[in-house]
Amino acid sequence: MSKFPRTWLALSITAALLVTNAQAETSVQENSPEDQGSVANVDLNDSQNDSTDNSTTEQDSAPAAELTALLSAAKDQTFDLTSQCLPPDDAEQANSQPTNVEADSLDGINGKEATYRGNVEVTQGTKRVNADSVTLYQDQNTIVAKGNVKMTNGQIQTVSDTATTNLDTDVTTLEMANYQLLCQSGRGDAKVIRAEGKLYYELKDGSITSCPEDDNSWRLVSSSIEIDQEAEEATLYNPRFEIQQVPVFYLPWLTVPIGDTRKTGFLYPTVAYGTSDGAELEVPIYWNLAPNYDLETTFKYMSERGLQTDAQFRYLNTWGRGQIEAQYLANDQKYPELGDRWGVGYTHYGVFDRNWKVEVDYAKVSDIYFFRDISSDIGEREDGQLLQQGKVSYRNEHWDTSLLVRDFQLLSTTTNLPYRMLPQLSAHYFYPQLMPNLDFDVISHVTQFSTDDARKVKPKDATRVHIEPGVTIPLNTTWGSWESEGRLLGTYYHQDLDDVTDKKNLDSEVVRTIPEFRSTGTLFLERDTTFLDGYTQTLEPKVQYLYVPYEDQSNIYDYDTTLLQTDYYGLFRTRKYSGVDKIAAANQVSYGATTRFYDSNYKERMNLSFGQIYYINSNTNDTDPTDSNYSAWAIESDFNFNDYLFYHGGLQYDISAEEIQLANSTIEYRQGAGYVQANYRYVTRSYLDKTVGNSINLDNITTDGISQAGLLGGYKISKNWNVNGQYFYDTTENIMLEALARVTYTSDCWYVGITYTDQLRSWDNVGIHTPGPEYEENISFNVGIIGFGTNFGTDFGDGGNALGYGRPFYLNN
Repeated sequence: MSKFPRTWLALSITAALLVTNAQAETSVQENSPEDQGSVANVDLNDSQNDSTDNSTTEQDSAPAAELTALLSAAKDQTFDLTSQCLPPDDAEQANSQPTNVEADSLDGINGKEATYRGNVEVTQGTKRVNADSVTLYQDQNTIVAKGNVKMTNGQIQTVSDTATTNLDTDVTTLEMANYQLLCQSGRGDAKVIRAEGKLYYELKDGSITSCPEDDNSWRLVSSSIEIDQEAEEATLYNPRFEIQQVPVFYLPWLTVPIGDTRKTGFLYPTVAYGTSDGAELEVPIYWNLAPNYDLETTFKYMSERGLQTDAQFRYLNTWGRGQIEAQYLANDQKYPELGDRWGVGYTHYGVFDRNWKVEVDYAKVSDIYFFRDISSDIGEREDGQLLQQGKVSYRNEHWDTSLLVRDFQLLSTTTNLPYRMLPQLSAHYFYPQLMPNLDFDVISHVTQFSTDDARKVKPKDATRVHIEPGVTIPLNTTWGSWESEGRLLGTYYHQDLDDVTDKKNLDSEVVRTIPEFRSTGTLFLERDTTFLDGYTQTLEPKVQYLYVPYEDQSNIYDYDTTLLQTDYYGLFRTRKYSGVDKIAAANQVSYGATTRFYDSNYKERMNLSFGQIYYINSNTNDTDPTDSNYSAWAIESDFNFNDYLFYHGGLQYDISAEEIQLANSTIEYRQGAGYVQANYRYVTRSYLDKTVGNSINLDNITTDGISQAGLLGGYKISKNWNVNGQYFYDTTENIMLEALARVTYTSDCWYVGITYTDQLRSWDNVGIHTPGPEYEENISFNVGIIGFGTNFGTDFGDGGNALGYGRPFYLNN
């Protein structure tokens, strides 16, 4: 949540300061009773030398010498006034210009007082003050401006009943004042504004708002406001927030920064209401602990849940930057079976001494449903696991070494727990241009694995040592490229099989050596299109040969192996799996092409990529021998028509089974203030069984594969009104996944919104037995202020939906 504005209230005081460094070249307009229509201009420089009038009659005009004394006595005061917002340099330049005073009449008592009356106007360059009268009380050494006192300067304009300056104490007081900021959105009023010099100000019964004139939707009102510019902080005593002059909340005090220096104190509270968590009150407190670290704690009371405490600690030091986040909800009243709910997260990133880098990403929560039930920055509702990792790296001209520890917290009920890396030591040596057109590198790592899986079906501990030297021959021209690469993969395993009840083919000691060779070529062709005027088409055919001999690896457990995505770009990878535990055999040719269309401004409007793999020897493709010698066709496409119709799509078509294995498609129409998007994703059950069926119980997830459609849209009806919504449906399971609808109204200084969400909470064994899916509906009401760089109220966000808007295309330019 944003902090209170730093300079608004401080600026509202500056208009109370009187003229400083007044110039002697000052003129007075004096309309005498004898000639109301004439105007006399008096140069005070000359009048001071010629004046000898010692009259004490009130009707007599004060000598010009007294007027000069009035101005010279104010040499330490400031009227930094102008009629418009000016840069600081312009405002300082205005201070050095001559000061002029104009009035209908001038009278006074010599030695006691002098008064300008009627349409009094004091100007200095573009600075200006107007009043019905301005009087100097010489015995009190005080200047008083009365009656409709209007002041303007480069930062603010004010209207007050009275403005008084004591020249001895350097204190200026404005009574019954209204002010308007000229360079920022802010205005307010105060019964009394008191300024001591240029660094300390006090407001009595003051207010501030970012709403325009005649709009009193909200304001902050305080019995007393103290502004210390030297300390760069403002303290509000008994502040209250009012909506239409009705108090909404109250604090005994509030400290806010008015400069670049961070200050400890309360930030704006937040109020909201939702049918899920009930009424909410959120009070954040900022702690400025040191210049290089701080802390923000937030107390959030939910009528249906209880009190939740959040904390965020940030730091910056020579080792880098990082933050620690923590959340705690004691005895969750809505889900009492889950007890105390908590979550912690720690991130760090730092580079030091040029070559060293430290990275930490750690998160842990109390239960697997934490992100489903609690809004959090530690993770997302759709997360299936939390990463717990730390890494230290050292890099120089030829080496990239690192020490890594990694673990996961699974956010599911699966019993197949992953392996920890405790630790992994990696070293990558690279020597480009070892010889002309010859690059050399060596990849190596030593990893210790362990797991808490109690099923005794896999090794509890294992050690893996891997070394992989390789040479690359790159050949590049403007019209194409060709690269050939050869690698030798050598791996040693020590697997602890003492507690494994079903060892299958696993061996305690394994040494594996596998060579790998690939050669890849690409052409870059270009032509002017004949069927599209002004368009340029490129064609980029690509071919790759990959050879990896088959080797039985059933005696090695898969410790960090995951099947990689098999889209168009995956056709030209050298590995089918991540990690090195499972090296898929290959004797294959991958071929494909990408074509792009550019308009006359060289903006890419469309691209289409397609390709597949031909397996030369089907017995080495690491799949069922009955499979076809051809992989599925992979197609990817992006389209942008005239910057208002966009499309992205991809699919894999299995020619042997004559079916689409998986597909995704998104089309969006965007025009003016609105957009509508439709998307669809599809995966067959047979493809899921073939790729991930061995590691996941698919029956708990889907019966017939994945077939999900979504519709999203939004429209800005007017300057103030905005609507948007989204709906996702699973056509295979015939259930709704998520729905959201929102209406918001935004004015110049406040907003209000109503949001409806309906989210799938659980769908265990959907379609197999009742009661079927479980949903959670929520209707929330948000109201907030706009201005001073902050939003008071709950941010609309996406309602916590796991599914949401995704960019439908991504072109190069």
